[in-house]
Amino acid sequence: MKAVTANRLDDGAVVYLDESGQWTAELALAARYEGDDAEAALADAKRRATEIADGYLIEVTETGAPAGRTTLRETIRAAGPTVREDLGYQAAGR
Repeated sequence: MKAVTANRLDDGAVVYLDESGQWTAELALAARYEGDDAEAALADAKRRATEIADGYLIEVTETGAPAGRTTLRETIRAAGPTVREDLGYQAAGR
C-alpha cells in the first residue's frame, strides 16, 4: 500500500493526502492506494503545486504506519527532530 506525502508550502509541515483529497498532518488519516491508483493520486497531488512541494509516494501498512525501505526517514518526518524532544511534533504531546 502507498500514501502520498509532501511538504506544505506555507509552513513546511509534512502532510499526507487524505481520502477527501485534502492535506492532513496525520499519517494515520492518509488515504492508502494500490497499483495505478497510487500513481494517479500522486499525479493529481503534483498538479496542486501551489499548495505543496516535493510530493511523492511512500509505502505504508494497512494501519497507516510507514513501511518498506524508507521507514526510518518517514518516521522522523512524521514525528519531528530526533535530537530534542521539546521541538517538532512530539513536543505537542508533552
